[in-house]
Amino acid sequence: MSFFDKPVTVFKFGGASVKDAAGVKNLQHILELNRDRHLFVVISAVGKTTNLLEKILDAYFYDKEELNELFQQLKENHYNIARGLTEQNERVIAKLDTVFRQLEEKLHSPHSDNYEFEYDQVVSFGEILSTKLISTYLNISGIRNHWLDARQILLTDRTYTEAHINWDESEMRLKAAIEQTDRSHEETLFITQGFIAGTFNGHATTFGREGSDYSAAIIAYLLNGESVTIWKDVPGLLNADPKFFPEAVKLESISYEEAIELSYYGATIIHPKTLKPLQNKNIPLYIKPFLDPTASGSIISALGRSEDIPSYIFKRNQILITIFPKDFSFISVENLSEIFAILSRNSVKINLMQNTALSFSVCTDHTSHRISRALEELGHNFIIKYNENMELITIRHYTDETIAKVVGDSEIYAEQRSRTTVQMVVKPE
Repeated sequence: MSFFDKPVTVFKFGGASVKDAAGVKNLQHILELNRDRHLFVVISAVGKTTNLLEKILDAYFYDKEELNELFQQLKENHYNIARGLTEQNERVIAKLDTVFRQLEEKLHSPHSDNYEFEYDQVVSFGEILSTKLISTYLNISGIRNHWLDARQILLTDRTYTEAHINWDESEMRLKAAIEQTDRSHEETLFITQGFIAGTFNGHATTFGREGSDYSAAIIAYLLNGESVTIWKDVPGLLNADPKFFPEAVKLESISYEEAIELSYYGATIIHPKTLKPLQNKNIPLYIKPFLDPTASGSIISALGRSEDIPSYIFKRNQILITIFPKDFSFISVENLSEIFAILSRNSVKINLMQNTALSFSVCTDHTSHRISRALEELGHNFIIKYNENMELITIRHYTDETIAKVVGDSEIYAEQRSRTTVQMVVKPE
């Protein structure tokens, strides 16, 4: 039987779901419950691995002494999961060691001056490690699967850290990889990495932080998938992050349009690019609880309801930058064109923007190396003032009561309202 003879279901497991041996065994349990399906499984780096690899990159790029210590910590984190999974852990560790040697070789070679390029080459190892670990363990446990390298099957341009997919070439590569393995084996389960892809010349690229959701959507689109399920450590799609908002409630069913609005404003449960390919082929997206796989979770689809339940999105570590022409003139179209060009060149994403006659303000994530470069460029022709350690609060379907509830006595530095959404930049108390 060909893999394409039955509808394909795409499962995506995030790092929190596979942060330890118990999480990986729970993933195994979910796959066992779905043995009758043709599954394509997308997996993120385990636990806080991406954060650790970002520290490793920083030590590598800036020649810091703690590089070896951080690298050993990365190895031990993965070895501990392997030891907790199976007595045959030497097979899993052997697979991991092959990847560690590749990373070690990279870290002992000279780096380029392009931080974004080096980011993708180093941080992409997190997903390679997690999928090698889980794929090998599952094969040992009797769940036959075939591991695919997303750097070979998903082709992108060279926009490092924010890559753009080449849909046609990726479809050919993905289907060819499946057909090649399908002829020689009978696996109906494929495992690959989220977040990462590759260029024509073999360099790793990434889709941006939390980009594994987008990877799952890409694969579902290319394979005309029946559905995508994102397994999370929450009951479903919530109207707020429960870590910051204990009263959060589950949204049972929402439309693609409402989900796109939420992701645009920064709802962390869905990567902003995820919805478009799914909506284009009317592929439903389920968000289900990892620890209770038979629960209903939430669904995003064309039939979803756009309820007026307020949704709260909190973006911390923001910087509010205000830009003034040096000659005290009005902010003109030419000024804005120059400002946007500088922000684009430095990959600075605008979360909120606002202008007056004499100034233009943007609120953005405080990504240090990007912001410092952008501020330096802007300072050539403009006067720059900025506020650090800010918080951007967005409320969909707001009321005066909901605004008062979340803002409290905090000072509002910038605010924008539409009929359905309010955004406020505040200084956290």
